[in-house]
Amino acid sequence: MPLRILQIVPAVSPIYGGPSQMVLGFSAALAAAGVEVTVLTTDANGDVGQAPLVVPRDRPMSQDGYQIRYFHCAPFQRYKFSLGLLSWLFHHAAEFDLAHIHALFSPVSTAAATVARYRGLPYILRPLGTLDPADLQKKRRLKQLYAGLWERPNLAGAAAIHFTSQREANVSERFGLLTPALILPLGVTLPLPAFLPTQAEPKEQTQPISSPTIRQQLGISGNTPLLLFLSRLDPKKGLDLLLPALELLLQRGCPFHLALAGSNSQDPAYEAAIATQINRSPLAACTSILGFVEGDRKRELLDAANLFVLPSYYENFGIAVAEAMAAGLPVVISQQVYICDEVRQSEAGWVVPCEVMALANCLETALGQPAECQRRGENARRYASEHYDWQAIAHQTIQTYTQILDSTFRHS
Repeated sequence: MPLRILQIVPAVSPIYGGPSQMVLGFSAALAAAGVEVTVLTTDANGDVGQAPLVVPRDRPMSQDGYQIRYFHCAPFQRYKFSLGLLSWLFHHAAEFDLAHIHALFSPVSTAAATVARYRGLPYILRPLGTLDPADLQKKRRLKQLYAGLWERPNLAGAAAIHFTSQREANVSERFGLLTPALILPLGVTLPLPAFLPTQAEPKEQTQPISSPTIRQQLGISGNTPLLLFLSRLDPKKGLDLLLPALELLLQRGCPFHLALAGSNSQDPAYEAAIATQINRSPLAACTSILGFVEGDRKRELLDAANLFVLPSYYENFGIAVAEAMAAGLPVVISQQVYICDEVRQSEAGWVVPCEVMALANCLETALGQPAECQRRGENARRYASEHYDWQAIAHQTIQTYTQILDSTFRHS
């Protein structure tokens, strides 16, 4: 009899970024490997003023081999809370073998873990970086209270805590608990074959259908290095390091064009402030502010770019980094992106401290060495195909699920 697994996540709208959306790719891979997967989520689609997702509510929809149920998010879409989801879980928990719950300090995930524990359903918690000391400092007193009342008991009752990198596991606060750590990276959907260069045709020599269009739209020539920032616009992403570093490159006469792709529906004021800062600086002439991108547009940007950059102050995994690597892009990331050891060891890019001068020097070096960028981009694609492939991650996950359930039954 196949495993019957619940995946519970507050929201899957693309506007929330890769860490939430990965549940869909994860579920499809598990389903392809023979697992019966049901995803429980809400119709949340951004902050105040945003319309919810237009989806059928509280009924199963078949999608990529698994079922997904959306529940209405009310009364506050911002908090992604749904009594309907929790009621459904309470009444149907006995129909499943295990729940994989994504997010801590999110009301619906917190309550779902509590319901699972009450109903005797084994569960795994994935904190999404919320146990990182830097993240816990935000609203520190509120989080201390929240953790004491709800998350610590949830973590204590979990079969495992799912970390996406060893470094995330090492630094995360566990409140003195001995709950086992499960290290599973996130997967990425590899680029379509049409976007992949062959070994006989290095990336810099290929002519994908869409790349010239992107460069034409950005108003840059084929010889201008295209630097890509593709992530949520948030203070933790290190834009206060990147923009001054790029201004230094301009002062040194280093040519480039920056494609700034991303948004922040929960903090539009910060997004607007970044745009104002760029437009009032020398970067205005060599920067394209693209907003949120997805789908083919995202693939085209990844294919057209020469270098990916994310100098984040903390990143428990860095799904955008993994996507760039899968597309054959060399990456420049900070040492606070927790897959930095993998990037360094595989020579898939460059790793720098969170310092403006170090970042500027690294970008100048990388942009000035096209052949080395090409080599590291090939290393990046190779590493991603071997380690961030959903099929391999699914099989590893199934082994873990089976071990957890065997242990649960032995001790019941």
